Order: sequence, then structure tokens, then C-alpha cells
Amino acid sequence: AEALAEVRRIPGAAEAVNGELDVQAALARRDEVIHDLDDSGQLPWLQSRGIALVRADGRLEGELRVRAGDEVLVARKAVIVATGTSASLPPVDGLAGVEPWTNRQAAVAEDVPRRLVVLGGGVVGVEMAQAYATLGSEVALLEVGPRLLGREEDFAAEQVADGLRAAGVDVRTGARVTSARRDGTEVLLELAGADPVAGDELLVAAGRRPRTEDIGAESVGLTPGEPIVVGDRLHDPGRPWLYAIGDVNGRALLTHQGKEQARIAADHILGRDPSPAVLDGALSPRVIFTEPQVAAVGHTTASAREAGIGARAVDSDMNATAGASFYGKGVTGTARIVVDEGRGVLVGATFTGADVAELLHAATIAIVGEVPMDSLWHAVPSFPTRSEVWLKLLQEYGL
Repeated sequence: AEALAEVRRIPGAAEAVNGELDVQAALARRDEVIHDLDDSGQLPWLQSRGIALVRADGRLEGELRVRAGDEVLVARKAVIVATGTSASLPPVDGLAGVEPWTNRQAAVAEDVPRRLVVLGGGVVGVEMAQAYATLGSEVALLEVGPRLLGREEDFAAEQVADGLRAAGVDVRTGARVTSARRDGTEVLLELAGADPVAGDELLVAAGRRPRTEDIGAESVGLTPGEPIVVGDRLHDPGRPWLYAIGDVNGRALLTHQGKEQARIAADHILGRDPSPAVLDGALSPRVIFTEPQVAAVGHTTASAREAGIGARAVDSDMNATAGASFYGKGVTGTARIVVDEGRGVLVGATFTGADVAELLHAATIAIVGEVPMDSLWHAVPSFPTRSEVWLKLLQEYGL
């Protein structure tokens, strides 16, 4: 859908576009990308590294012991828990009984519902609302808070909300659901102080919970259902043999951060002294795949000030470069950097606009490397690319 939208923005190419999005072909392409949820393609990678794969339900059975089906595996040094999270359902009367979709069902659905209600205006909620509106659903997005994407910059949330509305999504903030019921094939949600909302399917995207309920957590003194709290080397401080990586430790619910944690944990188990993650938790690099996209890393203006940083925010229009004439023409977008004035370094950046995800890593490197603002001036972006927005930002900053 993004490719089609981009073609339609380009004179000459737009005239060559005939017809509308082929929904079934788009879903088939999705299945190709996710390999129909078949992970066998990863087996050669495991085998090449001497990793033995055991397919079974796993449970902790005391220190360094894991039951895998009928077999008990005993580790010499460490056990790593990487069980992830699952969707949580808010305490709404009747909600569980309507059998709502979670992100899992939404990501692999074979049919597009005529009407979809999305409960939750976080990352999953806005991405799925955008996707299903593009595929032809009538979408209503309900968020109990005052705005979408509560952890991101205000302008990013506003632009995403505007983009969703432009795509036909009924975006409602301050919407508190009081009850849910299914009437035949229809799901009906009652709202406090507002008319009910109906749909053919309901997607709940209102938070996550760690998958520690049925893994034998109690056998090692942990509380089932709670995240496994770890330190910077990713092991439980009170159980140095027990590591937890990825969503299950609650630090950063992002695939790429899980990979980083795996590297740190593995290095520590092997006796090395890995440096801890520089960008973790809410500061992790992150991309929200809507139209416009949101790509952010480090602090927002608000979080920097809450952290006691003497921060200054500097903005530039993403359309103010020559490169913007060639891609994302006319799509609303903003670039913001957050500068620690005391140290003269970048501590945060947010980009919004069409396909801005690839702009993010330069900001990530600048933050991790604590590159002085004066030095950034000499990182000259090529003409005519959208990366020239960095020149605009530095000029606005006063360099």
C-alpha cells in the first residue's frame, strides 16, 4: 500500500497505475514474508553453529534444570528464558467472551473484516488500524488516553492521528469501554458517555504481559505472571545462573533489542565483560509503520526534561530538502532533535513522514557515540537526499 501511494504521488508514474490494491495478493505476499509461520528455514543456521534444537514445552525445575517434554536438561552454566509476552486484556466486562483478536490473529488473518474495531492506540493499534483500513475495512480506533502513542512526541501522535483519519479511520481518544458483547456475528462495545461502537471483529491492542505463568517460575522462587527482572548483564541479580532476554524481562519490547540483549547475555556467560546497552527501555530505537511513519530514538523532549536534562528541541520540516521532491512529496513530516545543552550532544531524535525509518540509524550512532554537535556539522549528507534534513536541523540549532 505504501508503494502504491508513493507511485501515485509521482507525476508520470501515477498515470501508469490502474486499478486498486489486490488484497489477496497483498496477503499472499505477507505469508511469503513470514514463511507461513514455518521456522524450518532457520534450522541450517542453528546446525552450522552446533546448536541442538529441542521442540517441546519447557519448564524450569529448579536451579539449572529445564524439563523439555519427558526429558530433563541440566545446564552447566546458565539458563536463558526468552518466552516473550502475550496480549493482555483490560478488565472490561464481557471482553474475553467476545473472543477478540490479538496482534497474532490480526497479523495472520486470511480474510479482511468489513468492520474492525481496534481497542488501544499504541504501536500495535495504530499500525493495524492503518493496515486494515488500507485493505478495505471500516476501522474504528478507540484509545482511553487523551492522545495516541502516549510515549512519543506530541507532534508525532498528532500527525499519525491525522494520517489515520485521512485513511478513513474513525479515531476516538478519551474513549473508555465499559462492556463488550457479541450479538451473532457482530461485536458491540459500550462506551462511557458516548454511543456504542460495533464491528465484525475486535482487535485488542491494550498492553502485554510476560509469558511466565506456566514455565515453572515458582520452582526457582519467582512469581508466575511477572517479568523476570534482570540487571545490565541480563541475569537475575539473586540467581546469577538465570538470564532473561527479550520481552519477558520487560525492559524493551522490541525484536532488535532482544537480539542486543542476547549478545550481551551470551558474552557474559562466556566469561567476557560486555558493556551494557546504551539505549534501552523507552530510549530504544523504534519505528512505527504508519503513514506517516514515526522513527525515534532516545529521549523525547518531555522525557529528557523529566530526566533532569537541560534539553533543547530543534525542529525542521521533512519536506524542506531537495530529496523530498523525489520521495514522500507532500506527505506531512517533521524532524526533531533533542540536545543536552550542558554536554553539547544529541540525546534524542524523532522523524515523521513517508518512509523515514532509514533516517533513524544516523541519529542512533550520534547518540550512542556521544558525537559533539560541532562534529555533526562535518558529517555532510549527500545532495540531493532527504538526509540533508540534518543540515536544516543544525542550522536551526545555530551552528
